[in-house]
Amino acid sequence: MSSFIIKDARVFTGRTVYETGYVHVADGKIVAVGENEPTDTSPDLHVISRPGHTLLPGLIDCHVHADKGNENALYQSIRFGVTTVCDMHNEPWNIEKLRKLAGSSKEVSDLKAAGLAATVDGGWPMPVVTAHDKSQETLDEIKTWPKLKNEEDVETYLDSNVGNGADFIKLMNESGSFMGKVFPRPSPALQAALVRGAHARGLKTTAHALSRDDTLGILRAGTDGLAHTFVDKPINDEIVDAFKTNNAWLNPTLSTIGSMCSEGKAMQHQYAHDPRIQNLCATAEREKTCKCLSMATESCKWEYAFGAVKKLKAEGIDIVCGSDSAGPALGTAYGLTMHQELALFVQKCTFSPEEALRAATATIADRFGFNDRGVLETGRRADLMLVEGNPLEDIDNTLNLRGVWREGHLHSIWTEKKA
Repeated sequence: MSSFIIKDARVFTGRTVYETGYVHVADGKIVAVGENEPTDTSPDLHVISRPGHTLLPGLIDCHVHADKGNENALYQSIRFGVTTVCDMHNEPWNIEKLRKLAGSSKEVSDLKAAGLAATVDGGWPMPVVTAHDKSQETLDEIKTWPKLKNEEDVETYLDSNVGNGADFIKLMNESGSFMGKVFPRPSPALQAALVRGAHARGLKTTAHALSRDDTLGILRAGTDGLAHTFVDKPINDEIVDAFKTNNAWLNPTLSTIGSMCSEGKAMQHQYAHDPRIQNLCATAEREKTCKCLSMATESCKWEYAFGAVKKLKAEGIDIVCGSDSAGPALGTAYGLTMHQELALFVQKCTFSPEEALRAATATIADRFGFNDRGVLETGRRADLMLVEGNPLEDIDNTLNLRGVWREGHLHSIWTEKKA
């Protein structure tokens, strides 16, 4: 189906809403978006009328880990309407494998990637990975990870990552304090050099930190965004001011934090057993979603994460949506966790459903520089998600999936009879 129109549906473009609108697609691109009836009425044009449905941009999950080149990260994500995933730490050969898959098949999500994250010997994520996997394969992978010592190492690392096609740079600033541990991490001077070097190469940086002090430190080093919020203390004015100074974004990964603190189990169980998703991910995936990482100390609170998001949102900081889903990450499932994350934005963090959906589409595209997707407008990729009902009133309707298109290609969850 190279050219088609979806009409009579509510259309959320990522920026605006047409209560009754249409989207015209040709050769994988959007050629027109508008209100009421389309102007092109060519008799050979396939027209899909979907009253009572909502058409949205395909979701962008700005934080996954397709560990060991896990192709399920791409196959499963698209079933849930996630048409692009951003891998936040992976070996070059795994990224090459996943890029080849995404480039050869539109039955999977597209891929953006950080390549290898900037870390030091013994630093995050080495402790958490080796805690559950001491296989020789994993130990051999870790030998290839950056072990930064000085600014010359920083330049070598950045050149290597850029040469391997990194779309952005992932920083690691994890002291381990949220776990009651002490981990090595790059010095403030090296973190600042990483940010300067990434910017000189035209790349944005996003950073891992799970404590308030670590977050403040990496913001002061100049990072463009945070890949988590913190769980150990309430937000304070220093954090707000640091976000404002950098004009930094926050990807809070609230679902994963709920799993880390063991407070998210009931909600994880709810999503894993939702009858709408039973055919979209395997039994083992659903069972994994019901378990908790339980990594954080007792003093860490899910509420601290909610409070940080609410405060930063109120202060005008951009919040973006990403799941932190990974193969071994208990409490997460590729694609599914994005829907839980959207619900948490609305239920716990004062987002309207429209604001939450914008955080998973247009805001990510704007902040990461993905100018070809994330918004339904002329010239952009026809990455689309069709759901029954109105998720702009009830965010739970995002799981009423009726069609997913990547670059105009209709994914196999669609059936004319069902829709």
